[in-house]
Amino acid sequence: MKLIIFGSTGSIGQQLVNQALMQGHRVTAFARNTSKVDIEHKNLQLKQGDVMDPASLQSAIQGHDAVLVSIGAGRKGTVRSEGTRNIINAMKEVGVSRLICQSTLGVGDSRGNLDALWKYLMFGLLLRPAYADHVQQENHVRQSKLDWTIVRPGAFIDGDRTGQYRHGFPGNDKTTKLKISRSDVADFMLKQLFDNTYLYKTPGLSY
Repeated sequence: MKLIIFGSTGSIGQQLVNQALMQGHRVTAFARNTSKVDIEHKNLQLKQGDVMDPASLQSAIQGHDAVLVSIGAGRKGTVRSEGTRNIINAMKEVGVSRLICQSTLGVGDSRGNLDALWKYLMFGLLLRPAYADHVQQENHVRQSKLDWTIVRPGAFIDGDRTGQYRHGFPGNDKTTKLKISRSDVADFMLKQLFDNTYLYKTPGLSY
């Protein structure tokens, strides 16, 4: 497939780019600073732009089969939601419908998966702006009328791609480890390209 990846220089985005190329996809890595994409491949194209600048998005998305979004700004708010809204609008303009968006475990009906640390200290206090940004991001995706899947991973850790993780568990399940490797997040997101099990759904993802 021909894929465009937003957030391609981030920790998840880098995994998406590498794994997609390994799987034989043609990949466009969209980034504000393309020099941070430290891989060369015959099937990789770099596209400079900013998700906060709608004018740079339509031409970038045109002609792709699917869009993968893993954007953010650490603890800061608005980049995820506003950037994703701009991406959605551009997708509609150029007729690309498949969207796979990375959010976070704890949003919406997955809040019951969290333990007290994540629910009250991390998302309730330290990461409150980022959490609110994810909530609004998901609202934009749900209302988009695109063919969307929202992936909600637990806390990111380093580690190899194992393909062995839990996904789609109930929102009141408290038996997961609330963590998953960046490699496995990318693995799961790319699998959604060929599996409609979670079309219009918000699967949680964790060990």
